Amino acid sequence: MFGRLTDLLPREAWAHEALTFTPWLAANIDQLSEAVGIPLEVTGTEIPVEGFAADVLARNPSDGSVVLIENQLEQTDHTHLGQIMTYLAGLEAQTVIWVAPRFREPHLSAIRWLNQHTADGFSFFAVRLRVVRIGDSPYAPIFEVVEKPNGWDRMVTRVSMPQGEQSAISRFRRDFWTAFIERHPEDVELGIAPYALSSCWMEMAGGSVVVVSWVGNARVGVFIRGPRGSDAAPAVARLGPHADVLEKRLDARFGNSANSLLGRELRMDMSDRANWPTAIDWLHDQLHHYRVVLDEVLAGAEGNHALKSHDEIPNGGADLG
Repeated sequence: MFGRLTDLLPREAWAHEALTFTPWLAANIDQLSEAVGIPLEVTGTEIPVEGFAADVLARNPSDGSVVLIENQLEQTDHTHLGQIMTYLAGLEAQTVIWVAPRFREPHLSAIRWLNQHTADGFSFFAVRLRVVRIGDSPYAPIFEVVEKPNGWDRMVTRVSMPQGEQSAISRFRRDFWTAFIERHPEDVELGIAPYALSSCWMEMAGGSVVVVSWVGNARVGVFIRGPRGSDAAPAVARLGPHADVLEKRLDARFGNSANSLLGRELRMDMSDRANWPTAIDWLHDQLHHYRVVLDEVLAGAEGNHALKSHDEIPNGGADLG
């Protein structure tokens, strides 16, 4: 005996997009991962960006890249498309997965255009969400990829190929950070990892301050920024009162740009691997110097605040009891 497969409205399974569907998706990310062919590890939900909140932020553990997942329980709209573009910049994502039960043709065209015209390393997916059941069976979600990068199936296969067949820039970055770890293995605890990314992040001050080490074709550098999903504002708020001290001790300008502070760099031809030991040692020294200076300055500020609070109590609190 056979039953009939019935499609349901997603809202029959999840009453609220942010309160029920997003948490479910984060807890069952493996189902979406299988559909798009990318390993995914959730790093956060409802991440604030420019007055909005990105639904799910994930990491591709195969290369450390950032994956943005925007979900809807209704047909796609221009508002969500605009938010996706805002999140793409603010979260430094390389992959965007837009999940919805129905896609308007202009939005599918936009996904196709982005896949055709953005730089290598960026990928955009449109994934249709279905909810089905047979009779009174439990709800069963189905993810159907309706738009993906050209040749995506071949790219997924390439991930498992030997390192020599990967893109030159990815190989260069992965090799550099691998060489860094081999030379200074203790720096793994500071956020250095062998990813195919241009930068590695070290979180400090409860995550409100991030020290970024980076490598480019003709230089390496270090700077300070706010946490992922923000610009430099959280770091400015935390470090601004100590700008003069930090500038002197780090030998760097406090305001470098809208997204970075107190940056320093070393110009060097990084295509010549003979230069890597010098560049790596310089980055290592800078990373530890930044950590020590930030620890001392912030600890001193907290100590002064505690001392001031204590002094405000008559007799240092000795008469209280």
